[in-house]
Amino acid sequence: MKKTISLFLALIVILSLCACKSTEKENDDKLSVIAVLFAEYDLASHVSGGTADVTMLLPPGSESHSYDPTPQDIISIKNCDVFICGGGESDSWIDSVLSSVDSDNCAVIKMTEVCELKEEETVEGMQEEKGEESDEEEYDEHVWTSPKNAVLILNEIERVFCEKDEKNADAYRKNAQKYRYEIEELDREFQAVRKNAERDEIIYADRFPMRYFTDEYSLRYYAAFPGCSSEAEPSAKTVKFLIDKVREDRIPVVFTIEFSNKAIAYAIKDETGAEILEFHSCHNVTKEQFASGVSYISLMRQNLENLKEALN
Repeated sequence: MKKTISLFLALIVILSLCACKSTEKENDDKLSVIAVLFAEYDLASHVSGGTADVTMLLPPGSESHSYDPTPQDIISIKNCDVFICGGGESDSWIDSVLSSVDSDNCAVIKMTEVCELKEEETVEGMQEEKGEESDEEEYDEHVWTSPKNAVLILNEIERVFCEKDEKNADAYRKNAQKYRYEIEELDREFQAVRKNAERDEIIYADRFPMRYFTDEYSLRYYAAFPGCSSEAEPSAKTVKFLIDKVREDRIPVVFTIEFSNKAIAYAIKDETGAEILEFHSCHNVTKEQFASGVSYISLMRQNLENLKEALN
């Protein structure tokens, strides 16, 4: 969904760019990499294997859709060797920053340019955003939720790292190959779960950032809101539709995403007895999860187990 840059943020960007001067990187021996979201940070970290200096811009525990960069964030982006971002409209602030970045020194990887994009869709029962009428096509930006797309992003990170840091290219290739195998194995396990499932339908009592995932495994879905919706409260009609759908199709599980207040899910549970489980989009993680070293793979494996319960 579209995100309007506030005047305050625009002023921060302008002032920061004017005040920033070229500085030496703190550690000139290592490739300096900044990733905005957790998914791309994790992929870059595994390709690096500690050889590059990889930083996540989004603070752990924060909501990705309402994130505003600090002046220090902008300076860091300007001075890094590789910058990895979503590249969609929810990252629109990035364009202002990148317009001043020296492209000869900083390689930019946009996940939405690495993977084939799908238009955002509104399925039956889903609540559309108020006042959101436009003939302009809007695309779902959550490309990494498909393991096959995660491999494409991993491959691009590997290519750029090897190009920017040739002396460590062999290490990057070895690390990338190891993680690529793990993600491909994860994909095979999801395919097996889908093949052996009793049903092909899931219910999201929340926003729905999993379009690429459900398309990959031929799953039908119903949800309260589109993936990047800014709406907070569902209409009574939306909640009733989801309750009726759970009852009619005897759905055992309703999903929520990370950082959800689960209000819709609890309303559905109260009426139907359905179990509430989390299906992590890998946008971001809590401070505790980050400190414990969770990964894209570990979060998606939790999703795998929860999907088994939902489909059987």
